[in-house]
Amino acid sequence: MLNIILIILSGIVVGYFARKLPQVKHVGSVISLIIMLLLFFLGVSVGANEQVVTNFSTIGLDAMIISFGATVGTVLCAWLVYSTFFRRKGKNS
Repeated sequence: MLNIILIILSGIVVGYFARKLPQVKHVGSVISLIIMLLLFFLGVSVGANEQVVTNFSTIGLDAMIISFGATVGTVLCAWLVYSTFFRRKGKNS
């Protein structure tokens, strides 16, 4: 865990000093591509796991319930933070 925190902190330091370089503007696209590749390989790993595939109907229902709850919770928390800290006074939106 300490390794992960140190890697993140070193990335922050490098990003701070490299923020004016023109190549830094492409970092977002590279990160999106890497995340898509990671998700693809996660899907390959899940598809190759025989135990997951045979119990997919049971796991799928549980995953759907957890995903729905997490999404609703995130939206409610985001709305609460927005309405508490970012909404302008006198505007009802």
